[in-house]
Formats: sequence, structure tokens, C-alpha cells
Amino acid sequence: MLHSLTIDNVVLIEHQVLELGPGFNVLTGETGAGKSMVVDALALVLGGRAQPQVVRTGEREAEVAALFEVESGSRVAAKLEAAGVPCDGELVVRRVVQAEGRSRAFLNGKIATATQLAELAPDLCDIASQHESVSLTDPATHLEYLDAFGKLDSLRDSLGEKVATLTEVVREIGRVREAERDRAEREDFLAFQLKEIEELDPSPGEETELESERARLRHAEKLQVATQGAADRLYEGEDTVCDQLARVSSDLDAAAAIDQTLAPIARSVESARSELADAARALARYAENIESSPARLAEVDDRWFRLQKLLRKHGPSTHELLAHRDDVKKQLEQLAGASQLLVELEAKRDACLAAVSAEARTLSRKRRDAAADLADAIGRELSGLGMGRARVIVDVSAVPAPQAGDLPNVDGARLTASGIDRVEFLIAPNKGEDPRPLRKIASGGELSRALLALKRVLAEKGPAGLYVFDEVDAGVSGAIAEVIGRAIADVARHRQVLCITHLPQIAALCDHHFVIDKTERKGRTTSTVKRLDDKERVEEIARMIGGVKVGEAARRAAVELLAAKK
Repeated sequence: MLHSLTIDNVVLIEHQVLELGPGFNVLTGETGAGKSMVVDALALVLGGRAQPQVVRTGEREAEVAALFEVESGSRVAAKLEAAGVPCDGELVVRRVVQAEGRSRAFLNGKIATATQLAELAPDLCDIASQHESVSLTDPATHLEYLDAFGKLDSLRDSLGEKVATLTEVVREIGRVREAERDRAEREDFLAFQLKEIEELDPSPGEETELESERARLRHAEKLQVATQGAADRLYEGEDTVCDQLARVSSDLDAAAAIDQTLAPIARSVESARSELADAARALARYAENIESSPARLAEVDDRWFRLQKLLRKHGPSTHELLAHRDDVKKQLEQLAGASQLLVELEAKRDACLAAVSAEARTLSRKRRDAAADLADAIGRELSGLGMGRARVIVDVSAVPAPQAGDLPNVDGARLTASGIDRVEFLIAPNKGEDPRPLRKIASGGELSRALLALKRVLAEKGPAGLYVFDEVDAGVSGAIAEVIGRAIADVARHRQVLCITHLPQIAALCDHHFVIDKTERKGRTTSTVKRLDDKERVEEIARMIGGVKVGEAARRAAVELLAAKK
């Protein structure tokens, strides 16, 4: 539902806020007053082409902002969420067009593209006029309308889920087959890696242990000299450090016998001597046991270099190396079972395809039955709208099958998430003419009435919250005009409607009446839109009946038309 439309500097409109109400809204005014500018402004926020001609003369830019109500869980809300646009029940669509033709678009303050606006448009508003129709003339929407009419939505959704499952199975088969083609080469490569690691059979942390042993072996002589020399100086030579400390300890013991406060110090010196003696003996043992072994050094060097090579490939530590070994084993096991997996997947695909094909055929058959009923219903509506000779066909045909695709074809048709059908509404407005797509109907009045018939039949089915009818009254008058008006009023029971009309029979049926007027001031022409109260409505409808000079007879006729609505 559209709450308000704010228009600034669009052609003759300087500034205007149009606040629509629920139900049936009508916009009237004299020819040339600018009624089409309101539709053009609305088309801009729906992603229509931005042209510099829409900018009011002398202004740098034009701006249109539309405030829509968005229901939680609706398709609009889902599209906004997917686009990262915040939405809390309301959507402000803003479009700015500069005088040189460039434009900017915003969704709830976030910059957007005209393409994004156009993608949202079918769910927000449908404009039916000689120049515009956002969704109903687009064949891409017709299948959804037919399914809604035939109450086939749940069957289509069920099929879509099965097609999604089939698609995933087919893709998995492709991945397994691709892996199967490369399996031998991949197996050889993985087996080589595993052999390299298992032949070395490293243990966790071994790189650190090898580093230490390698350093000891490479510097054995230096270590032996250093440790034996230290042992000699501390304990095993002449006048060693321990000998000197023994004498010091003895002297302090004698002194402590005189002064007991020296006893702790004496004990500390003796303890230090004892610890140094232990360290000296340990150093002597180390020096005695260490030996230079070129053979062991060569063995450690070889293992160290082999381990470093593997760590450069799969490291940097033995922890990662061993984890890679386990992963290689797992991959080899998976490759060994790939053939059996492929057999299982192909069986699953065949079962899925059989179920999907059966359901797609059932849905297609029901669509063709519903198509005949929908064509009859639209034809009856057109007859009541003064197009009794019109012929309607809801064409259901097979989706052309590509030469190659992800999914198998069904009965020669391409299988999609929506089934195997494409749908298009075709109308021959006059007897003897071939049915044509809606978008190719030449007459604006015929197109508008054809769309009105569709919308009345599908009033509860379509996604758009607002329907706009422009020129729906072209070429009709009298009783047909009233029939058209009541048809629009019936649509307005289910959807918000904005109708631009010249006919008093239609205007009298609305819930909210707006008039657009053109004035001149200081050499500039400006169009303004005003919402009418009951008294003003009588005058406007009387003008539509009687022309420029409104007489009492026209006023009485206007009152009668308004009373007839009730």
C-alpha cells in the first residue's frame, strides 16, 4: 500500500504531497492539468527511465519519494533483506533526477540502482496505461498468476523443493565424476605423499629433539673440552674452587664457635661447596660420555634434512605434518569409495527424476485446465467492460529445452523449479484478429480494460499492493463507463487503487477523490493536487458532467451519481 507520494520539481509540479487512502482513489482534472505527471512520478520510483525532460524548467533536479507499507514476511520484505536494506514495516523509495539526465535512487536511505527499483516494482505497484504496465504485461509473472487462480501454489512449491533436491544430486554426481576422472592421478599423488611421511614416521616434537642432538654431535669436541675443564677447575684439579671453599668453610666454622651469628653464613658456604662439587661430578660424567661420532651425525643429519623437507611442504611443525598425514589417508579412503558412491548417487537421481517428472506432468495438466477457466473468466469480464468481441487465451506451453543443462529434460521440456511450463496471456481485442501478447495491444484504452479485466479476476492473487489505472475510460461512456467504474471499485475491495479518469460515472464511485489543477503565477505554470471534501466532490463531478460552466442540472446529476454509489 502506498501511503504518500512526494513530488518536487517534476514538469509542472513544484511541490506536492499526495496522501492516498485505502481502497478506491481517483484523480481527476481538466485535460492538460498534469494528471499523467503523477503517474510519471510514480513510475520513476518504480525504476522507470529517468529523462531530463521531467525536471521542472529552471531547476537543477527533480525528486520523487514514495512511502510504502511493507508487510512482514512479504516478498518485498524478503527482497529488501536480501539486498541488505533495513525495513521495519515501511519502505521509502526516493529517486532524484538531475537536469542533465543523471539519476540517483535510494531505498530507506541506502543508495540503490534503478534495476533494484524495477525488481521491487511488481510487488509494490502495477501501472496500467497506454505507456506503462509494470507486471501484468510481463509474461514472466503470468505463470504465478495462473497458479494463484488455479490454487496450484502449494503443488508448485512442493515441486520446487523436489527440483532443488534433484539439482543438488545432479551437481554432486558431476563433482564425483570429475573426481573420478582425476582419481588415478590424485591417488598416485596422495599415495606418494603418504609414503614419504610414513617412511620417515616422525614423532610429535621430533624436530626439536633432532636439532638438539645434531648440535651436540657437530660440537662434541668443544663440549667435551668445556665440560672437563670446568670439572677440573671446580673439583678434580689442584687447588680447585671446592678446595678453596672447604678452607673458607673450615675457617668460618671456627669463627662461629666464638660467635654463633656466623653459623648460618658458614652453613651457606658449605652448602655452596657441596652443590659445586655435585655440579663438577655431573660435568665430569658428561665429558666422559660425550664422544664424536661421524656416523651418528650423518644419520641425524639425514633424518633432519628429510624432516625439514616434509615440514616445508606440510608443516611448519610435526603437529601439522601428522595432521596432513591423517587427512591424506582420509582422502585416499574417499577415493577408494568413489565408484560405489557414484552408483548410489545415480540411483538416487533416477528416483528423484521419476518423482519430479510425475509431479511436473500433474502440475502441467492442472495448469492447462485452470488456463481454460481463467481465459473464460477474463473473457466474461471483458464482455462486461464493452469488449464483448475480445478473445482471450491463456497459453500454456513447454519451456524450451536447452541442448545441454544441469537437469534432465522432461518430455522434451526444460525442467525448472516452477515446472516445465511457461504461461502467457494473449488477447484479440476485436473479432478476426489473432491473439497477441498484452504488451503488443496497440490501443491504450483496450490495454487498460484488458488489464482491468485481468486484475478483477485476479484481484486477490496478484502481489502488487497498489493498482494504477490510467486511460481505462478511453473511448467509452454511459453504461459501460459505470460498469468499468464498478469493476475498478470491486478490485479496490482487495487492493489499493489509483484511477485517473475523465468520466464522472467512475469518479463518483471512489473512496478518496483528488483533483489536479493548473495555475499561472509570475509567468510560471504550476500544477497542484488537492483532496476534495464532499461539497467539493459535487462541484468537480458536476464540472465533469457539464463542462466549463456548471449549472444546477449538472450539480443535481452529480448528487445523484454520488448517491447511487451508496
